[in-house]
Amino acid sequence: MSIQKPKADYMLLFRGPHWDKGLSPEELQQVMNQVMTWFDGLKQKGMYKAGQPLGAEGKTISGKKVRTVSDGPFAESKEAVGGYLLLEANSLEEVVALAKGWPTLDYGVTIEVRPVLEECPIFQRAKEKLLKVAA
Repeated sequence: MSIQKPKADYMLLFRGPHWDKGLSPEELQQVMNQVMTWFDGLKQKGMYKAGQPLGAEGKTISGKKVRTVSDGPFAESKEAVGGYLLLEANSLEEVVALAKGWPTLDYGVTIEVRPVLEECPIFQRAKEKLLKVAA
């Protein structure tokens, strides 16, 4: 009897929102069909939880004492996140294998795959540190 590891959530962050530039209508239709087939496969496996494209405009907030707000992400940047997917899977390796099948990788898109954690690691460390001080 094998013990099944509980499923976890994984976030896929898609970068490279202008992958369609230079494609003929026929090529674009072919890629879009491949994308929809890929999504349908995730839904049939019960892995798809959420996903949306993200707008090109936005703001970035930073600063230690004084908060600075600047424009960004920048639409011309290949590094800007263009969308996300939230999947439920058995392992990071399973999600990476699925992500390798994303049709627009051939057109310059990159995908970052990250586990979604139950708790912020910094909060977890802080709690442990504070418990030691209290003891």
